[in-house]
Amino acid sequence: MLIREATAADWPAIWPFFHAIVEAGETYTYPRDMDEPAGRESWMLQPPGRTVVAVDEAGTVLGSAKMNPNHMGGASHIASASFMVDPRYGGRGVGRALGEHVLAWARVEGYRAMQFNAVVETNTVAVALWKSLGFQIMTTLPEGFRHPAKGYVGLHIMYQQL
Repeated sequence: MLIREATAADWPAIWPFFHAIVEAGETYTYPRDMDEPAGRESWMLQPPGRTVVAVDEAGTVLGSAKMNPNHMGGASHIASASFMVDPRYGGRGVGRALGEHVLAWARVEGYRAMQFNAVVETNTVAVALWKSLGFQIMTTLPEGFRHPAKGYVGLHIMYQQL
């Protein structure tokens, strides 16, 4: 698997799984009816943000991550990131590879920590992955997320000092 900078030519491969994941409404705080232009604008970041794709040997996009300062100004030394893996390629280590890549990027860029602002507590695969990569749950906002099947569930803020 290769992780490389995403280009505009990658967006048509990202959009179908991005759209399906967002529309399902189980793991992201994006509006479930987000349209393609809004999705592209929110995911395909400009500097100081960065968007990457994980591709296989045939060049198939398996997943994507975006990384950016969590806030601006006096809090711009804390990074954040978001990840989406095409469900067809889940369980193959794509999320872990993207997570490791993003953490390495943040260290090289001089960030002091990384914070995930909204990890849905029922997304147990992601929570376990982030914990295995060194993140801690700093707090959980009770009923901070309205899951379409499970109702109101907690929303974790996760953090790792770099």
